[in-house]
Amino acid sequence: MVVLSGGESTEREVSLRSGEAVREALEAATHDHGWAGKVEPAVLEADGTWLWRGEPWTELAAVNALEPETTVFLALHGGRGEDGRIQAVLQSAGIRYTGSGPAASAICMDKRATRGVLMDEGIVVPPARLVHELPADLDGRARLQQDLMDLSPGGDGWFVKPNSGGSSVGIARVRDSELLLPAISEVHRSGERALVEAAIQGAELSVGVIGEVGVDLRPLPPVEIRPKHSDWFDPSEKYDEHDGAQEVCPPESVSADVDERVRQAAIKAHVSTGCRGYSRTDFIATSDELIYALEVNTLPGLTARSLLPLEAASAGMSFESLCLEILRLAGR
Repeated sequence: MVVLSGGESTEREVSLRSGEAVREALEAATHDHGWAGKVEPAVLEADGTWLWRGEPWTELAAVNALEPETTVFLALHGGRGEDGRIQAVLQSAGIRYTGSGPAASAICMDKRATRGVLMDEGIVVPPARLVHELPADLDGRARLQQDLMDLSPGGDGWFVKPNSGGSSVGIARVRDSELLLPAISEVHRSGERALVEAAIQGAELSVGVIGEVGVDLRPLPPVEIRPKHSDWFDPSEKYDEHDGAQEVCPPESVSADVDERVRQAAIKAHVSTGCRGYSRTDFIATSDELIYALEVNTLPGLTARSLLPLEAASAGMSFESLCLEILRLAGR
């Protein structure tokens, strides 16, 4: 069994921590759970090579060297590790791997595509617009700015996001409409399209789903995210192990009805986007109990600060058991 982490995305460091945590958990499982497996770590470099067995391999050579019975535990986040490309390579070689397949991975990495699937299933998402490029003329820019202002008539502002980014990296929280176009331009400079989304005020909830569709698919308890120093779950709130956001599981500030509705919405999001094995969907629940879905994560983090292990623990599942369950649900 190979644990693959790293990658070229802005989430590389998080991925490396996930990979290390998974490797340690599976090695411990050989003693605590009687799992009879051997764990080999591998690191995906920015140029696509694998650092494996003490040397660099081209992706093709590494995949061809895998034994047919090998399972690759994908601890990758973002980029080609989560957008379906790695999944397609492994699938074409007949190698088992954890998480969703190429199609679902590609859909969920594309925020606009995910929104379309969710809306087709009746799941509400915040008003948003994808901006491919800024108009060159002043009149065009003024019209675009007005259109974006109309997304948030309540005055709560906007989030400007890379359409294919993750872990809140590159996201700008914008409250002044005059700063919208500069924020969009910043996203464009990174090579991404910009998704401008109305900010929704409410409790931020995240719900993991695990199991096999039609067999034992089940939601985990929602976790409520309470930032300490910001009004949103920015990277510092997300990854500061000492002073980051408070994460409460199960949630305390939403009703039992909202709790149940976000669990069912997470199941629907998982199934409608074609996810496999496990996923995590993020929501906002407003004070009047409206629920908005934000995104679906096909390879959620598995670090000490990650949400999915916290939810699993609340459901009585140890981190070792969670990793073994993800491994059991792997497919080709």
